[in-house]
Order: sequence, then structure tokens, then C-alpha cells
Amino acid sequence: MKNFKHIIIATIILAGCSLVASAQMSTSPYSKLGYGLLSDNATGIQRSMGGVGYAMQNGRQINVMNPASYWGVDSLTFLLDMGIDVTNSWSKENGKHGYNLGGGLDYITMQFRLAKNLGGAIGVVPFSSVGYSFGGDIDNGTDRRIGTGGLSELFAGVGYQPFKGLSIGANFSYLFGTTTNTTTVEAVSTSQFTRNLEVRDWNIKLGLQYGFNIARKSRIVLGLTYSPKKAMHGTAWGTIADVNQDKKVDTVASMPLKGNYELPHSFGAGISYNYDNRFTAEVDYTYQQWSKAKYTPINYFELPDTKWNDRWKIAAGLSYTPNPRGSYLKRMTYRMGGYYNNDYMTVNGNDVRDYGVGIGFSFPALAGNKTLVNLGIEWKHRYTAPTNLIKEDYLNITLSVNFNEMWFWKNKIR
Repeated sequence: MKNFKHIIIATIILAGCSLVASAQMSTSPYSKLGYGLLSDNATGIQRSMGGVGYAMQNGRQINVMNPASYWGVDSLTFLLDMGIDVTNSWSKENGKHGYNLGGGLDYITMQFRLAKNLGGAIGVVPFSSVGYSFGGDIDNGTDRRIGTGGLSELFAGVGYQPFKGLSIGANFSYLFGTTTNTTTVEAVSTSQFTRNLEVRDWNIKLGLQYGFNIARKSRIVLGLTYSPKKAMHGTAWGTIADVNQDKKVDTVASMPLKGNYELPHSFGAGISYNYDNRFTAEVDYTYQQWSKAKYTPINYFELPDTKWNDRWKIAAGLSYTPNPRGSYLKRMTYRMGGYYNNDYMTVNGNDVRDYGVGIGFSFPALAGNKTLVNLGIEWKHRYTAPTNLIKEDYLNITLSVNFNEMWFWKNKIR
């Protein structure tokens, strides 16, 4: 039975790597820039609360945002959280309107107890996503641009509580994926210009949490995370294809990522308040030093003066369960939250920014069962400043299932 469970875990993770990597798809022309639109490892539950999680402690929920939380899982419990999302987006520029529909499998994560005060987690989560399609007329022809792909993280993490109140943790991850940006120019002849970025690398996130009671049922948790600046590994290259000559492809530029591309120093901090395991409020702050990270444009395929901003984000969220032992409606959990994000991207000297609000609900699957079905609805708005270029609005629906099973329970034989 134990080996069978291990086989199930391995199968789910391997399938998840393939599905998450292939399913990632944003629906924004801004994802053409850099590595695409970034993800913060928030699960469906956390996204309903504005994307908070640095100070979140809950033995029944997986919190990839801060690995210091892993220690709290019950010794008899195995957690599995997987989520899918669907996104409708509307864009507007100079009186022209666009509409896109995207989505797919978002993430798969698992958590379990390893030893006393020591928990572990594994899974695959998105790091960034690229997805867009737009075009227009040029002199004597047309110009069409398409982007696909994204980067994913296959991670394994541990969280440990050395003494009451303090916990530490780390996520070790394999960063993989490819982004592709293609421009097709149709004039006298038809040519395709493609920029590819393939990443095969590692990453690490360190976490710390400290919790203390301020009253019998009231608890404060402080959370911190840090990922160090590091060189990226992989390859970037550009190709030109002449469609009129049997799609002959010529690689005109190629460079290794090492020495030319970097991930920045990244910091996260949060504070949460919990009352009687029924009400939770949290505020988080994220800071990533992208302005100090290398990003070398490929000649003729990107703007030569590409520069990044330091990214910062503030988020806040609430969660409330009226009565864990009451009627069905009272056993449900109700969530809401919002965020404001100053992104790392710039467009012709304009900063890319977005903000959003969300609500969510957790539905107990069965009486006496700890498994939850989570529904989240988010509205987001993306724009640029000081000059407002393309304005985007998103309606995102996330559905996740948080399986909470007592896999390690041993029945006594009498």
C-alpha cells in the first residue's frame, strides 16, 4: 500500500509537469516582454485573498509562497491541491477593442509530514507565462505577432519548527520551459522572425515565520521570504524563416543565458492575524530588484534599450468561517482580497501596472471530510503610466480542489 501511494504521487507530479508547462497561457500583449507575466506561486485559495501567503499558517492548506509553513501538517494527513483557471480578457487601445479567452491547469502541489515538527511539499507551479496574438497593417503589407509558452517550477521543499513559535523552510526548484515570440511580415515576400528563450535552471526560496498569541484565541504571525540573485542557465536564439522558400530557417543570433540573463534578489514580508481558526486577515509586501538583473536583448529581435523596473506589490486579504461545526453554510469559508502591482516591465519608458480584487468560497466536500472545493473569482485591470497604452480588463475564475486525506492512518487489527 505504501509503495502504491508513492507511485500515485510520482505519477501525479510527472503528469503535472507536462500539463502545467503546456497549459500555461496568459492573454496579454504585455507578456511579449522579458520572461512574460510573472506568477507569485499563489494557490486558488490565496488568489481569492489578493494573493497573500507570506504569513499564512494552516495545517490544512498548502502554502508554496512561504516554505516555513510546511511543518504544520498533521502527522496522519496527506494534502493534495490542484487548480485550473479560465480567464476572459478585454483590451482597448485608440478606440479599438479586443477579446481573448484562455486558461488551463494552473498548478499541482502536495504536502505531508516527514517527522516531528518537520513537513515536506512537492509540486509544479507556474513561474511565468506568455500568450498573445495581434497584428496590423504596414506599408504594402501586414504585420502579425504571436507569443506562446512560459516557465514552470518543479519544486521540493521542507519546513521545520526548531522551537515553539519559530519555523524555517526552503524550496528547491528546477526551472524549465521555453517562450516563443514570432513576428510574421507579409509584403512582397513573407518572413517570420522568431525569438526563443529556453531555460533549464535551478532556483531556491528561503522562508521564515514567527507566530505568537496575543490572547487565548488570537494569534499574530510574521513571515519573511528571500530568493537570491542568480545567473540563469539555458539558451536564447533568434531565427528568420522565408516562408516563400519552403520555410527555410536561418539562425541569425544565439547566446547562452549564463552571463547575459539573471533572476533578481526577491523579498517578501507579511503579517497575519488569526482568531479562533475562523477569521484570518493578512497584509503582504513583495519587492524584486529587477533593475539590477541582467537581460541582454537579441539583436534585431528586441529593442536594444530594454530596461526593467524594480517590481513591488502590496496585497491584503480576509478569510472567515462562521462555524466549523455548524450547518453547511456556516462550515463554508468566505474570502475576499485585493492587490496593487508595479510590474518589472517597461514599454517605451512607460511602467506596466495592474490591480485587482477577488472573492472566494470553500465548499466542504462531504460531512466529516476535510476535503474542500474552492471557487475564486477575480477582476484585474492592467495599464501603463505615465502614457496609457493598451488597457486590459480580466475576469478570472479559479477552481481548485484541496484533498485532505488520512493516508497515514493505520487501523488496529484485533
